[in-house]
Amino acid sequence: MSKEAITKSFRLIDGREVIIETGKLATQADGSVVVKMGDTMLLATVVSNKEPKENVDFLPLSVDYQEKYAATGRFPGGFFKREARPSEYEILIARLVDRALRPLFPSDYHSETQVLITLISGDKNTMPDGLAALAASSAISVSDIPFGGPISEVRVGRLNGEFVINPNVEDIENLDIDIMVAATMDNIMMVEGVMKEISEEEMLEALKFAHEAIKPQCQAQIELAEMVEKAKTKREYCHEEKDEALKEIIRKETYDKIYEVAKRGTAKHERAEAFAKIKEEYIASLSEEERDEKASLIGRYYHDVEKEAVRRLILDEKTRLDGRKLDQIRPIWTEVDYLPATHGSAIFTRGETQALCSITLGTKLDEQTIDGAVLEGKNNFILHYNFPPFSVGEARFMRGTSRREVGHGNLALRALKQVMPSSEDNPYTVRIISDILESNGSSSMATVCAGTLALMDAGVKISKPVSGIAMGLITDEGLQKYSILSDILGDEDHLGDMDFKVTGTRDGITACQMDIKVDGLSHEILKEALEQAKEGRLHILNEMEKTLKEPRKDYKPHVPRIEKITIPKEFIGAVIGPGGKVIQQIQAETNSTIIIEEVGDFGVIDIMSTSKETSDEVKRRIKAITAIPEVDEVYLGTVKNITNFGAFIEILPGKEGLLHISEINWEHIKDVESVLKPGDKVKVKLIEVDTRTGKLKLSRKVLLPRPDKK
Repeated sequence: MSKEAITKSFRLIDGREVIIETGKLATQADGSVVVKMGDTMLLATVVSNKEPKENVDFLPLSVDYQEKYAATGRFPGGFFKREARPSEYEILIARLVDRALRPLFPSDYHSETQVLITLISGDKNTMPDGLAALAASSAISVSDIPFGGPISEVRVGRLNGEFVINPNVEDIENLDIDIMVAATMDNIMMVEGVMKEISEEEMLEALKFAHEAIKPQCQAQIELAEMVEKAKTKREYCHEEKDEALKEIIRKETYDKIYEVAKRGTAKHERAEAFAKIKEEYIASLSEEERDEKASLIGRYYHDVEKEAVRRLILDEKTRLDGRKLDQIRPIWTEVDYLPATHGSAIFTRGETQALCSITLGTKLDEQTIDGAVLEGKNNFILHYNFPPFSVGEARFMRGTSRREVGHGNLALRALKQVMPSSEDNPYTVRIISDILESNGSSSMATVCAGTLALMDAGVKISKPVSGIAMGLITDEGLQKYSILSDILGDEDHLGDMDFKVTGTRDGITACQMDIKVDGLSHEILKEALEQAKEGRLHILNEMEKTLKEPRKDYKPHVPRIEKITIPKEFIGAVIGPGGKVIQQIQAETNSTIIIEEVGDFGVIDIMSTSKETSDEVKRRIKAITAIPEVDEVYLGTVKNITNFGAFIEILPGKEGLLHISEINWEHIKDVESVLKPGDKVKVKLIEVDTRTGKLKLSRKVLLPRPDKK
């Protein structure tokens, strides 16, 4: 007999029912739920240790998302045939959930906490990412873990001018707005997505629509938690030692000094050294016993004072750590074609942030294979973002691609994808590598700018240049006073209340990413931030265009050339040949790469070579194979076989005709071998095609002068 579950349900705007179930699966976790929509089911669990980690002053939260291949009736690829490390798609979903949840745990809660979300049943036409945060938040809500939620997250799309919530997989390609929005009942917490050059007003409309859809989902979680006994009383905890007297002393001794340093408008490392010196001077004033006993508290309280001083400087004096005005962009310099052996390259430097981008153009064989439980296919546009430790003056082990690198690279990829040419105008698989060489504020937006310039340097026919900017926000209590910052520094990101990245062309927004750390942010402030971001984006575009305004007319000389031709579908086999013999021979003899795909009633052939002459030779051979013999046409054929009644001549690849002995010469000949032998080249005319058998009849004598009759 199955265990009775506690359930709560609600319906999306289009009538689809969503059910949240708890108390049936994974009951030893602190909280667990199953979220169902149609045949799609997500299991979410949360466990938080009762005791905090030692010497930790932050929340050690980990969020993981995994799709079981069995959920959609599939086997994993690879040798081991089991789920392994998370795919980039799974990492991106986990990051979306993490960013929405993390700000809502109490700041003094330091127990190691793990949230796991698993797709256990999947409908191929339902994207599970729109339900992942709902499942995670529900699991926390039915637990005794302290939490400032609930939250939920929805995918908002615009299809044919109408907003939709959690659109089907088949509709996603047709959306002109596709964003993920997370929110509590009262506040938007996180936004990320792509758009096809929409206006700032359209962006705000999408956010409002999303928030209205999220509110009932939060209410359902509240009502579910009221039905669960454990969730009615949240656990008590004491994870931080406090010393209010020490806090006040540190503030009194250091605040004015920090404020004065902040006002100087210095560079990153100079400023950091000055702040560190103030802290060291205070610590030096203490006894050795006090230093050892209060070390962790001193570090925490000094950080709080530094944060307060910097925020007050920005709010009260409308000036920033590097001396800029609130809407001022740091100096920009750019360069293209910096790496002569690559297919395209660019440097973009903005203040103390620098990205070096390179382009590689490849064939269909270089496409990325997507092999997920829900999503499958090919990807011919790839962007890899690398953030080495030297970019921030640090030395640390390189342990593979981080989740942050995956997330930042994905944002830049989606920003640029909106302006990439169609496959007809761009036969290449395109890979962008962005190496961050310096970082102090929004290296992902530097990647967008450097990526745009590198694509144009490579001759990729993007429709318009794209630039990106990171916006920040500093507020006081109650949002009575606020400052919106353009082109934020790393410190301003860390100490601020919002990180809002916006990319776009001159005609509209192509992508965005927003994390909000303050309650009650109004649509008016968001609107003002978007307008200020637009001004900044256009300024950056103007600076970029001083170096390169549009794609180069042609590719670099060392770029392999790809030409595309189409043939009737029935000739694909002839071009490939038995066991691939024909196509392999052409590739070997011409030093080219040939890729054939069946598309509808045609075969689409990509010819990749190093010269026009090679491409022309490949095309000539393919056209010869696919040509249809025509009566009265003259061909230079090859003698393939000799018989006592004539010779078989190959006039086109794979197409032979009979040259009868009577059609060789006007004069009578005794035997064929006296005139022709295998391998000879001979001009012949096609004089007849047998309508019943398709056999070809050839003549040589009609091309020779006829002797005078006696």
